[in-house]
Amino acid sequence: MIGRLQGQLVHADPPSHLIVDVGGVGYEVEAPTSVFFELPELNQPITLVIHHLVREDASILYGFRSFPQRDLFRTLLKVNGIGAKSALAILSTMSSAEFAQVIQEQNVNAIVKVPGIGKKTAQRLIIEMKDKVDVTSMDPGDPNQPQASRFGIQAEAESALQALGFKPIEAAQMVKQVAKDDMSAEQIIRECLQMKGAG
Repeated sequence: MIGRLQGQLVHADPPSHLIVDVGGVGYEVEAPTSVFFELPELNQPITLVIHHLVREDASILYGFRSFPQRDLFRTLLKVNGIGAKSALAILSTMSSAEFAQVIQEQNVNAIVKVPGIGKKTAQRLIIEMKDKVDVTSMDPGDPNQPQASRFGIQAEAESALQALGFKPIEAAQMVKQVAKDDMSAEQIIRECLQMKGAG
């Protein structure tokens, strides 16, 4: 089983696909959107922690920037109703520490903002994950990210921008750039559209 890849980044296709060349072999890797914010330039060195999923019809590599992030991904896969796609969506929308805080706060509204996660699945996540996550042990992710209590508003703004035709990674970058603690989702969306129009 592959647990780690170290090579050159030769292709990046946000929001989830990239290729790492290791000794002349190109490995296709699926990764959460957060990984793409930290990618080097093409043909530069990259190291990813890997979860290797083997099925009857496929062998899939999932790449992460840290072991805690991969551990959370693996824990999420054990929750009934959560597959690899949903687990990636969760890690694409919030950091490990933010997710842990959302679970501790039993914030169902924040979790249902994740694409593909309904209310029943969110409730199941809270029940099954509450004893498995700890804010102090989680990878904090980007220190400039909003706190978990702000996650729902940020996710709502990103979803709205995607509905308006922006790509997921573009919407996330725009929201991150303009979002402030005292802003509503509507204000964030308006600022993003004004910024895009000015650009």
